[in-house]
Amino acid sequence: QVQLAESGGGLVQAGGSLRLSCAASGSIFSINTMGWYRQAPGKQRELVAGITSSGSTNYADSVKGRFTISRDDAKGTVYLQMNSLKPEDTAVYYCNADLMTIAIRRYLEVWGQGTLVTVSS
Repeated sequence: QVQLAESGGGLVQAGGSLRLSCAASGSIFSINTMGWYRQAPGKQRELVAGITSSGSTNYADSVKGRFTISRDDAKGTVYLQMNSLKPEDTAVYYCNADLMTIAIRRYLEVWGQGTLVTVSS
């Protein structure tokens, strides 16, 4: 059983910062791309940031210059540093990973359960 566990969400005032973490656990052989998505009430889930196994990153235009994604492969963890937060960043943030398990040697897409980020004005 492979799981992604997010942490770090919470309530913050506009202009503040939060750091999200997502740790992969289970019988993992390798992890390819990891990323963060978010879903605000009444809206579709959208990509916030992604990072490949080689460290290449991409960001949604709305978060460029404010959010930074990083990963620690030794820990199987991806991070999202969020600075200068705005009320419109309020959403449930989901971790996503393309990973290969020891038992099934092909890449599978796995999602975390989500963590709520609320930015007050």
